[in-house]
Amino acid sequence: MKRACVRNAARWHRLTAENLHAVRAVLGPRALLTVWPGLNPDVGAVLAALPEGESVEFVWEAQDGTISHAIVDDTEYQQLAGLVAGARAACALSVDLDERHPLLCAALPDNDGVLRARW
Repeated sequence: MKRACVRNAARWHRLTAENLHAVRAVLGPRALLTVWPGLNPDVGAVLAALPEGESVEFVWEAQDGTISHAIVDDTEYQQLAGLVAGARAACALSVDLDERHPLLCAALPDNDGVLRARW
């Protein structure tokens, strides 16, 4: 079966020492990677530290391992807390583009070792 690629599609993965090779196996050539800070297992502390009067991109890992995200402002924090109840881990990222810097950006080479990705 041939794998189809969707242009500009995004998938989130929580990388750990245990799942690094499994995640790498499902990434295709020319995949563009952006690595952000890790998730905090103390979801309550992340919720408590949300800034007043600002919007954040809230990222969380559900009990089944799926990663979700939502952009919320301080008027939605209470609803967010209900949505992420029971989450394994979370983090809040500033949506201020001047402050939103990833830890790492990379692209995977083609199978022949040549980097042909565009960004």
